[in-house]
Amino acid sequence: MTDSIIDLGPQTQILARLAEGVTDEQLTDPTPCPDLRVRNLLGHLLGLSIAFRDAGRKKLGATTDTPPTASLPDIGPGWREELPKVLDELAGAWRDPAAWTGMTRAGGVDLPGDVAGAVAIDELVVHGWDLARATGQPYAPDPAALEAAHDFLLASKDDPGRGEIFGPIVSVPQDAPLLDRAMGLSGRDPHWTRP
Repeated sequence: MTDSIIDLGPQTQILARLAEGVTDEQLTDPTPCPDLRVRNLLGHLLGLSIAFRDAGRKKLGATTDTPPTASLPDIGPGWREELPKVLDELAGAWRDPAAWTGMTRAGGVDLPGDVAGAVAIDELVVHGWDLARATGQPYAPDPAALEAAHDFLLASKDDPGRGEIFGPIVSVPQDAPLLDRAMGLSGRDPHWTRP
């Protein structure tokens, strides 16, 4: 899926800054993900960061075997310290070229390493947008991560199984910014704003 190893560090740092900007009062606010409040989105980010960290390390077990839909994600009292730490570990795991080779597992699905890396990048970019929109923060994803996420989403647009992962594609003009086009491919309305 990816032509080369992409450093997840710049995107995980952006996500960590976004999470730091979330106020306690915003934790119950809605997000572009209809079933998730901000606290659930943060819980999902924490869980997927742990799962893809372990997938990158090829440390398979409970963290990589659990489907993301197994339960409604949430955060605990230490999430402000835990999330940036796990995001940093996630980036570190995928700096190892071995993470991008062979087979691994995430969300209970066996995947080639390069596909798992592409999924991780996509999750970080798309959910970064979700978090920024839900909390009214500016968002400029890492350009390399955004391009990789867009390419991944574009490649999966005709996949019959994409409905299990993404919502229906939202039509976005071809001359729209790359971030808007990626969000449309992920099933999000690029013009979504907080109610």
